[in-house]
Formats: sequence, C-alpha cells, structure tokens
Amino acid sequence: MKSGEKDASKRQKEAGMSENHFPGGVWPVMLAPFTEDGKIDYRALGELVEWYIKNGSSGLFAVCQSTEMFCLTLEERVGYASFVRKQAAGRVPVIASGHISDSFEEQAEEICAVADTGVDAVILITNRLAREKESDEVWLQALWRLLDAVPRDVKLGFYECPYPYKRVLSPELLRTCAKTGRFYFLKDTCCDIRLIEKKLEAIRGTNMKLYNANTATLLESLRLGAAGYSGVMANMQCSLYAALCADPCGEKMRDLADALTICALIERQVYPVNAKYYLQREGLPITTVTRTKDASLLDATAKSEVEMLRRVTGRLADLIR
Repeated sequence: MKSGEKDASKRQKEAGMSENHFPGGVWPVMLAPFTEDGKIDYRALGELVEWYIKNGSSGLFAVCQSTEMFCLTLEERVGYASFVRKQAAGRVPVIASGHISDSFEEQAEEICAVADTGVDAVILITNRLAREKESDEVWLQALWRLLDAVPRDVKLGFYECPYPYKRVLSPELLRTCAKTGRFYFLKDTCCDIRLIEKKLEAIRGTNMKLYNANTATLLESLRLGAAGYSGVMANMQCSLYAALCADPCGEKMRDLADALTICALIERQVYPVNAKYYLQREGLPITTVTRTKDASLLDATAKSEVEMLRRVTGRLADLIR
C-alpha cells in the first residue's frame, strides 16, 4: 500500500472514533414503488428492501426525495417508514425523513410521528429550517426550537435536499450541531471535495458521520474519512458502490470510481422512472409509475441507455472480482 493510501486508511479509522454505530458503506435513497393506480405497492417495496440488502446496503434511507416524499401524505410517509423498518428486521439500520412541512407545528408533528415508527434516526431537511435568503442565525434558532420539541433519545441527522432549494451546511454550522451529540448522519450534497474535507474536520470525533451523495467526489471523500455513499445510483449499481466503499484504497478502485462517475450521468435522464425501469429489468415486480414524472418520458432511446447501463454494470462487477 502506498503512503497516501495508508494515510487515507488512517483517516477512515479516525473518522469512526465516536459513539455512532451506524455502519459505513452504501445507504440507498429508497424509491417508492407504486401500483398502476398510484398507491404505494407494499409487496414490491418488500422485494425492493430485499434487493438493497442482497446487493450490499449497509443501511436504508427511507422517505427521502427519491421516495417522492413531497408527494406523499404524512400517513403514507409514516406507513412507508414503518414498513421498511419491519421488513429490514434489524439486518440493517433504517433512517427516515418526511420532514417536509413549512410550519413549526407541522414539522414537530411529522418528526415525532416518524420517530414513533422505531426507525434508527430521523433525518431533518436542511432547507425546511429557514427560507433561501435567510441567515444561518435564523436557521440555527429554528433548529434549537425544533430540538426542544423532539425527545432527546431520538437520533437525528441532516439531508441537504436539493428541493425546493439546496441549503448546504457550512463547516462552522455543522460543528455547532455535531457538538450537541444528537446528530448521527449527514447526507452531503455539496459536490465540492474541498468543502467536504472541511466538513469532515468539523465533525471529527463527534457522533456525526458524512455520507456523500456525489459520485465524482466519492472516492476522494472516502479516503478523507467519509463514512460512505447515499445517492441515487445505489438504486441501480448498489453492489458496485458497496465494493467501492468497502475498499476505497484498493488497487482497482480508481478505475471503478472513474467508470461509476461516467455511469452516474444517467441521473440526468428521467429519474426516478429510469431507476424503476432498471429494477424492473432486474426482475423486481415494480412499475415505472411515479408521482413526480410522466413514465412515458422514458422513451425507447432512454430505455436502451438503461439497458447499456445494466451491461456496463455487469462488466464492472467482473472487473473487481
């Protein structure tokens, strides 16, 4: 192992020196299977959970943007989170959000309702705590108020959700939050490796772990001490991301990371319709119905691109065996 790789391995170990027992690795941002008439398909969801676990997931992020949470009722969000926790049955931890409301009262209600499902952590959406033009001070005051309304034994995390606007947390703000000891998970979407490095330094030695959503910066972030990956491509190439997270200093991992970055351009296609089609072709009983996109937008050419991705995924799996 080269000296740089030894340093990367050391940083990874140091990043785990906290009371946070959430495993590093891949945490898929879960899809929501729907029936043809638009209802949550719990039979398909059960098989989807099994697919994630079979393909190397270390944990599951239920009720997030990929779950189309902004198009689910509170009852549906709670029902989804509860089902996934029970289906996982302790084999992997399950975290969930559903923190989508604007008013403080509704936010407190939905956070407590999701916590009551027994998930391992409830994830706060960073853009729900202040408007886009409001300061970090306003954001922090809203957070303190919300923390007072949530039982102290509920583990929490953050998700820098891009919708309706992306609010990326500064290293200073992260440090303040991490020092409370109440936060365990950060789904980072900044896509900036220098900023990620500063964030990792800010949370080092605390309960909080950083899971990168961006493939292009993933390998380097893992070598700097990021805990893993939590992004949309785990809905298609889950096992490959699991391999990358498990051995980021491995001999073939640079080639794998480069290939995955090019593959991830398919995110710009008709997501999450394309991910559902991919899983359908993998044999899962899942429709391409979504509440956010018209499934017909995945035309014949787009479907052929998904088929190409499946073939490339198979060749990459052979590469790292």
